Amino acid sequence: MLTADLARSRTTDETVTPLFIDPEEAHYRETARELIQLFESHLGEPKGDLEAEIDELTVADTDYKIVQGLAKLLTDECEFEIVAPVDPREIRRRLFEKANERYPIVRQPTLGEDTRKLEVYSWVADELGISLEECYRGMYADLEDNKRLVKVGTRTAEQYASDGDDSTSTTALTGRSDGDYEHTDLTVEWLLTRYNLALAQAVLYDATEMRVRVWDHFGTVFSYVKLFGLMHRIYPIDVDGERVPTTDQAAGFEAVLDGPASLFSQTQKYGIRMANFLPALPLCDRWEMTAEILVDDTTGETRQFTLDRSAELRSHYSAGEQFDSDVERTLARKWERANTEWELVREDDVFDLGAEVMIPDFAIEHPDGRRAILEIVGFWTPEYLDAKLEKIRGVEADNFVLAVSERLNCASEEFGSAADRVLGFKTGIHVYDLVDLADRVAVAPRPTT
Repeated sequence: MLTADLARSRTTDETVTPLFIDPEEAHYRETARELIQLFESHLGEPKGDLEAEIDELTVADTDYKIVQGLAKLLTDECEFEIVAPVDPREIRRRLFEKANERYPIVRQPTLGEDTRKLEVYSWVADELGISLEECYRGMYADLEDNKRLVKVGTRTAEQYASDGDDSTSTTALTGRSDGDYEHTDLTVEWLLTRYNLALAQAVLYDATEMRVRVWDHFGTVFSYVKLFGLMHRIYPIDVDGERVPTTDQAAGFEAVLDGPASLFSQTQKYGIRMANFLPALPLCDRWEMTAEILVDDTTGETRQFTLDRSAELRSHYSAGEQFDSDVERTLARKWERANTEWELVREDDVFDLGAEVMIPDFAIEHPDGRRAILEIVGFWTPEYLDAKLEKIRGVEADNFVLAVSERLNCASEEFGSAADRVLGFKTGIHVYDLVDLADRVAVAPRPTT
């Protein structure tokens, strides 16, 4: 995403509006083409060299924020790695020890200093079994500017979720060349449309609340709501976006998003996660979004930001299955390795609770047709936990089972009629315990007539 200093928007007395660009404008297309070529030509080169050339390109262009913004988005799609035959810390340690052992530290350089340096580098290179040049370059290969661009490609939503608002790529010690992988080609069209999406995301950095209405692809959208740890309340709506009493009358759903679900994330602005969630909405054919944007920390004054499909934003997220948390992801992986006939599948049913609805996490299905519905209750804020427990108590389904974190210290009566269908867990959910619970309560679907 864009950093706050690269955001471009207009604020009036009532609204905040991103300053979108026209992806068809020739000047922007040429700039995007130059940047993409610049990144691809620097594969295998130091990050510092790439950034220096980007700065040169920026100086020659009057649209400073746009050029830097486009470059930032390309950088987010890159991987930079430490390229050195030996850990740079080990090279430094040996160089410093050898220099301290052989030569005194002096305030002023002497005529023999260069020779002494060469001798120290040669000794250490021989000890490590590397060349003199590898020793010299490897000494500071782990500095950010010296990391090498090894991949230009796309990132997944899970990576954004785990990074939070930090888009710096993970680095690793490696000696592989740029020929050892396949990278995804980035196009001018992709970059310019991604830039407009990023401008909209940047407005949401200071969001305090978001309301979204969707009329299709419900499971996909709400899986991203959970993926980014957003507390949510979901309501059935009609074709005009008005709330209706039950799901029987619903043409779509409205979600009110309040902020991160984890207490450990309260130090981050809620808006960062809302910004990360935004690309899920263009996956729908029809959607609307309204957000309250904080414009004055002192007074709490806000402005409204509205967006819908008319903005023609394009998503880079997958419409496939997403895991809402590390607990879910780990459970799915453990299930794949488990020896059981039961299958863990993503659940797309909706529990009608009247004014609200609840979308459970998984279904556990047996080949004979029996199935149980699973909801995972992880670590939430006290307020959100109370609301979630109220929803759970409203579910009337004998095959509804719960996996509940023991850190919540919930009493059994707080789960209502599901109290005898609760599996507690500490750090992870045990597959076979869950299978035993599902086998006890699962029911076959009613035959249709």
